[in-house]
Amino acid sequence: MRRGDTSAAAALHDRVRPTVDRTVRRLLGAHDPDRDDVAQLAMIELVTTIDRYRGECSLDSWTSTITARLVFKAIRRRRVERKYFAFDDDPGEEAPSPSRPAHDLGARDLLRRVAELLSPVEDVKVWTFLLHDAWGYDLREVAQITDVTVAAAQSRLVRGRAEVNARIAASPELSSALAKVLS
Repeated sequence: MRRGDTSAAAALHDRVRPTVDRTVRRLLGAHDPDRDDVAQLAMIELVTTIDRYRGECSLDSWTSTITARLVFKAIRRRRVERKYFAFDDDPGEEAPSPSRPAHDLGARDLLRRVAELLSPVEDVKVWTFLLHDAWGYDLREVAQITDVTVAAAQSRLVRGRAEVNARIAASPELSSALAKVLS
């Protein structure tokens, strides 16, 4: 690709694009307004850093790790933007979809309650917990995505899991609602 071989770039794109899309969709959500932009940034990053790929893991794992790092940068950037810029529209005020209004309101309320419950927990612990327990990344991948050692990722996971579980267990109503959703 350094020599300008467009067929090599096209082949890389065709090979990694499904993994990029799947990773972005899993971490940001299918309806996130920035999903396409983050996927495009991930593709650019993959093309510009392909020379650093050493083949020590599968291309899909490497692609997923690079993409997840970009997703987390986007999430951190959002937090900064929300902190310093006021927005008039409140995402909690969205109208429910006409097809399943009661379900949408219930799910939105449950997510809001979980977010409030987890807000005091350090972000790095929550993200480590979610990456490992919710999205299925192994500790090595979590460490790469979050730019820490495997030992630090393990520590964050153990502490984060304990805090998250304790907070959910302390709220019987929320614990019951989550059990219904997860069963």
